[in-house]
Amino acid sequence: MAVSSQAQTLKKYPISSSGCSFYNYCESKFKLDYSSDSSKVYTGECTVEDITYGTICVLLLNPVTDLVAAEDLLIAYVDYLKSSFSIKKSAGYGKGHRLNNNENTRGILDYWEDGEGDKWKIKAWTDGKYIGFMYAYSSKNLPEAKVNVFLEGFRLPSTK
Repeated sequence: MAVSSQAQTLKKYPISSSGCSFYNYCESKFKLDYSSDSSKVYTGECTVEDITYGTICVLLLNPVTDLVAAEDLLIAYVDYLKSSFSIKKSAGYGKGHRLNNNENTRGILDYWEDGEGDKWKIKAWTDGKYIGFMYAYSSKNLPEAKVNVFLEGFRLPSTK
């Protein structure tokens, strides 16, 4: 087994043509799909040192201006993903998060375990126009500090 002595560096990557970007330890190739309401959904993940880092960016076809409703939509989306990823256990959503201390965003945090025993940590963000879903999972315990930097690394398009 080859072991890389190279330190992992955090780099900023664009999320395809969504306008969003994120910071990650490895480069993800993004695929574009459409949700049932025709919102654009960009998905990508990569694995480094037995940890899979994933990002999903949704450009909402019908933006939500009320942040309470946007957070409810975010939770409904994450509930949908939870079943898609065969999650068997979850700690429960921690609310009240703000992306980069931006009061016009809402975020949630959760810890999951899937059917194969992998441990997940997720954070999801919205501003009512986009949903950013960040996740990391591994069969081993996740390095919290490193994973937290990744989960906080979602960036919405700059407003000009």
